[in-house]
Amino acid sequence: MASAKSTGNPSKSNLTSRKTGAAGEQLAAAYLKNKGYTIAERNYRCIFGEVDIIACEGNTIVFIEVKSRRSAEYGDPESSVGLTKQRKLSNIALAYLNEHNLENQPARFDVIAILMKRNENEIRHIQNAFELAF
Repeated sequence: MASAKSTGNPSKSNLTSRKTGAAGEQLAAAYLKNKGYTIAERNYRCIFGEVDIIACEGNTIVFIEVKSRRSAEYGDPESSVGLTKQRKLSNIALAYLNEHNLENQPARFDVIAILMKRNENEIRHIQNAFELAF
């Protein structure tokens, strides 16, 4: 039986994906600030996982998933926020609201889809992208 050892180093494609994701989150945060949102948290983690951005628009808490791609070859970025991801984000949001005693605050889920083109970036902000999912 053959075996392979991992060097612990991420593959080149994983590094590229991480860089694209980090750049997309930076663009999304700047976009939101420009639109008047207040960024409360970035990369909030809990037992259920991570949400990219938690922001406030007025008195509404907005849980934002950022999806970035360098091309639409495999579909629009927002198409990767399926039911499984929605359920995960719902659990993360409930944990955050509970942890911060904000259960009675209005909240919603947004998706920011970023297509990083050579000369400019295309940013689509989908407000109320989905409802609380279980």
